[in-house]
Amino acid sequence: MAIGATVHTFTVQLADVDRSVYEELALRVARHPSETDAFMLTRVLAYCLEFEEGIAFSEGVSAADEPAVFVRDLTGRLVAWIEVGAPDAARLHAGSLQAERVAVYTHRDPAKVAAPWAGKKILRADEVRLYSFDPGFFDAATARLERRNTMTVSITERRLYLDLNGSTFETGIHERSAQS
Repeated sequence: MAIGATVHTFTVQLADVDRSVYEELALRVARHPSETDAFMLTRVLAYCLEFEEGIAFSEGVSAADEPAVFVRDLTGRLVAWIEVGAPDAARLHAGSLQAERVAVYTHRDPAKVAAPWAGKKILRADEVRLYSFDPGFFDAATARLERRNTMTVSITERRLYLDLNGSTFETGIHERSAQS
């Protein structure tokens, strides 16, 4: 954990109907002082939306050569490289070299996140997925964040329903390729 990081806990009831994933998760998330609440919540939601055996958070800001979230198979091979925020093209290219699948989850305007990637070298760029959420979703949801959080995350028909510490929020999950 980074020096000066604040630890947030999330008790999550996950019901991803689209993928038939139903889990109870206990997450400890170290929030670096330079990390915004929106970035941290995006990281937690990316973890939930990508949840499968072998998923883990990286060491965060101090792990420059790792994505925010990754998935390894039982042999230790990296199968998914999951970035959060607005990574540069070089990080996506590096992820594509190391993992079968690359995804980006952002709390920002997806067009502005993807614009700097245009014309840059990204291996299998057409396969890199960029996920975003409805405008205003993170502004509303982060206002309810605490150090200890209870969440219910439900996903059905590419809609995310979030109950965070007793407040309910809803958003679409928008998907595009890194090339579009």
